[in-house]
Amino acid sequence: MIQISQIDMVWILTCSCLVLFMQAGFSCLEAGQIRAKNTINVVIKNTVDFAISVIGFGIIGFSVMFGESLSGVIGEPFSLSTTEAPHI
Repeated sequence: MIQISQIDMVWILTCSCLVLFMQAGFSCLEAGQIRAKNTINVVIKNTVDFAISVIGFGIIGFSVMFGESLSGVIGEPFSLSTTEAPHI
């Protein structure tokens, strides 16, 4: 089972919040550079980009960060498929 310390979880949640605010900033920046009629398209594009990134992190990124070591360098991708996922 994957053991995660509390400080690791605090760091992950802090970075997740920062990325969420960064996505909102990118939406505002891009919406300000185009015509008003196209702003909803930019906001939807950035929201979909964020959703795909969250799913990708959940499938691959988390197990690379906290999975069992693969050659001592990084965690094994897709290691969550063989172990029980921790509850956040």
